[in-house]
Formats: sequence, structure tokens, C-alpha cells
Amino acid sequence: MALALLLIVPLAAFAQTALPEYTWIGAGVRTRPAYDGSAAQRTDLIPTVRYYGGPWFARTTQGILEGGARMELARGLNVGAQLAYEGGRLASESDFLRSNNVPDINPSASVGLHVEWDQKLGPMPVTLLARGRRFVDGDRGAQADLRFTAVVFGGRAITAAVFVQGTRANSKSNQSFYGVTPAQSAATGLSAYSPGSGALYTAGGLLWGVDLSREWIVVGNLEARRLHGDAARSPLAERASNHYASASLAYRF
Repeated sequence: MALALLLIVPLAAFAQTALPEYTWIGAGVRTRPAYDGSAAQRTDLIPTVRYYGGPWFARTTQGILEGGARMELARGLNVGAQLAYEGGRLASESDFLRSNNVPDINPSASVGLHVEWDQKLGPMPVTLLARGRRFVDGDRGAQADLRFTAVVFGGRAITAAVFVQGTRANSKSNQSFYGVTPAQSAATGLSAYSPGSGALYTAGGLLWGVDLSREWIVVGNLEARRLHGDAARSPLAERASNHYASASLAYRF
């Protein structure tokens, strides 16, 4: 996250335009931890999409796969509601979970609201997003994100942006992912643990895009993420820091 903040200042002078107002859809490859806090790294296929049809939208450009409707309250200020895909925690992806008989958490969805502010700081386009998410599976609780993105380079064929994000979780959300109930403790051998609400993680990184032609682009990201608070102290957290990276080929229209 500190690296992303440091990049903003020296590169801001090169920012020329915001991300072009076009739609893309495609797929790519991502490397990620088995879950935040895991020492295991996994690779999978992912979709990529960016669509703003007024009022409808769908995107993967703000950290999660989400879609819904939004409306503009003032120039550059939008509010909306979204449905989002939320990943799970599978023992088959982690030797640690498997060896300790930790139960799976299946992928799910969330519903929520967001406020998004798009403006320019001098020549630099910026976006500030505040988003609340409540999991459809009520046992998984709710989370809230605050995300800042700045376009630091907008050349003819290459676009780059840096971002920082902080995410908080309520006690039910932290308990579902990082808690160990007495019954689970007896079954797994891990110490019983009951986390409370608070900061879940901070993240920072780089978003990038390269034009291959008028129709085809490659987009991707590099992200460092660090757990905080009760989640970082959980017996299920093997490490506090993780990384993500992806690259996708998309058709633009």
C-alpha cells in the first residue's frame, strides 16, 4: 500500500486522460492465495468485464465481480446498488486447512450499496468508492470497503492506475472466516477463537491495460494485501501478507 501511495506523486504528471468510456469483456488467469492469510498460492481462470449502460453496470475493475444499477446525483457523484460474487475457503486448496480438518466455506454472493466519486486532481483522474456488502448467506455477515484509485499514466496504448483499499468486517463476518468454535476446536485440534469486528485488511497495487488493437486489449493487476486485527491473530491465518496478480485478454466495443 505504501508503494502505491509513493507512485502517485512522481507519475501524476504523466496522467493525461481518464479510462476511456468503452465496454470490454474477456477472461484471463489469476494467481491468488487459497484464502487471505493462507501460505498456499493457487492459479485459476477469471472473467473480466467493464460495462456502464446507464443505469446498469457490471465490472471487475473495483476489486470484485459485481453488477447492478446506479444513478448520478451530481456531476461525478454516483450512488448505486450491487450484487457481487464472493469467494469461499476450500480445504482442497490448502494443505493447512486439509490437515486440520477445517470445514469449507462455499463461494457465495453479497448485496449492497455504494457511493462513487469520480473527479480530477489537477491532471490526474481519481475515483473514491465507498461500498457496503452484506452476504446472502446470513452466517457470513457484512463488510465495508473504502477504495481510492488514481490514473497515473494514460498514453495512447498503455493505461496505468494505482489503488489503495481498506476493508472492515463485522464480528459475524470475521467469525465465519477466521473464527474457531469450541466444536471445531475439538474436531481440528486448533485453539478456539472468537474474533470481533474491525479492520479486516488493507490492500494496494497497480491496475494496467495495454491496447493490442482497436478491439483487443490486455488488462491486469498486481496487488499486495495485509490482514489486520483479529483476523491476523486467528489460528487460521498462517501469514499476514498475501499477493494477487492477473492478466486477461478482453474484447473492447
